[in-house]
Amino acid sequence: MTDRPLIHSSPPAGPTEDEVLLGKAPASERVEDIRKSDPWRVLRIMGEFVEGFERLGDIADAVTFIGSARTPENDPLYAQATQTARLLAQAGFPVITGGGPGIMEAANRGAVEGGGLSVGVNIELPHEQGTNRWVRRSVFFRFFFVRKMMLARYSRAVVAFPGGFGTLDELFEYLTLMQTGRMSIHPVILFGSSYWAPLVAWLKDTVAAQGKITPADLGLLKVTDDPAEAAEIIIAALAEAKTWHSTQPTP
Repeated sequence: MTDRPLIHSSPPAGPTEDEVLLGKAPASERVEDIRKSDPWRVLRIMGEFVEGFERLGDIADAVTFIGSARTPENDPLYAQATQTARLLAQAGFPVITGGGPGIMEAANRGAVEGGGLSVGVNIELPHEQGTNRWVRRSVFFRFFFVRKMMLARYSRAVVAFPGGFGTLDELFEYLTLMQTGRMSIHPVILFGSSYWAPLVAWLKDTVAAQGKITPADLGLLKVTDDPAEAAEIIIAALAEAKTWHSTQPTP
């Protein structure tokens, strides 16, 4: 498969597919859409899954990076994301991001500099978000839930850098899937202890203390400020998983 950038630099004309689907588009457009197009939208959603699986199906043991698109290149976190991704790429891990700017760009850059596969799965947004120039294999989606599936489907670990609602949404979706046994992805690295410390403390002192999660659930998270440590945790976890699988009896 040829790995090449796929640039989508133009904002969508009119409401996005998610806006129409979830009811944010003008009522007149929604009614017209529901009467004529909803059954066809199912086929479009199916087509996005097919395209994603086709474009990414040869990827194994990737690491997904999530974090703010608003992180500038002169922010220390940008350099740390680049270094973390570079170390993982040098160890043979493909790197997957949302394909946009900020932390996503930094991670894709590190993957390229480390000689690894740099993947971007971008999304249609009301405001323009082009695919960053460090992406070498790109897929573009119209629906958030399809994109989030692709971010998780081929990954064996997640590195979460400081970010906003989108980062938190993806982070807690991964944790929920892991907690409920739907996904074996691990570990989840929270990079930036000062940023994540209040969240981790709340999960421990409030959520776990009130029995909403178990103390063992907190073990799904690893916090670090060191790119080398983040890479080492992921490399060790994958080696442990492969050792475990090799000892299991053949069905």
